[in-house]
Amino acid sequence: MKVGRPELCAGAVAVDHGLLLLVKRGTDPGKGLWSLPGGRVESGESVVAAVVREFKEETGLQGVCGSLVGWVEQMGVDHHFVVMDFLVTVLEDGEPVAGGDALDARWVAFEELASMDLVDGLSDFLVEHSVLEDRDIRGV
Repeated sequence: MKVGRPELCAGAVAVDHGLLLLVKRGTDPGKGLWSLPGGRVESGESVVAAVVREFKEETGLQGVCGSLVGWVEQMGVDHHFVVMDFLVTVLEDGEPVAGGDALDARWVAFEELASMDLVDGLSDFLVEHSVLEDRDIRGV
């Protein structure tokens, strides 16, 4: 399959008291791996609205979109995504409930991240953008 035009996607970085909110992807790319909540920006939708919508769909939680953390580009034989990741403040207490195309959703302690099956590049992204420190991801 030929890769089409790049698609804009939005992701949510929610951190609370040493915990990071992650979802287990239910679709490719990265099916079965842990990632930030997020997805495609729909036609006519603002990036900020997409962050809030995708966050709610995949975690069941309400959030407010904050500042841009950073962006990544993911390309494969069948996809080309430009993903903009934003800080999200969660507005409610409670456990996340997976929805949309997420298989699971949960708060993960920073020290657990080193032993989790994360999507390619996530740990580097989180360290490079000062969301986490290298020791949080690598256990050093």
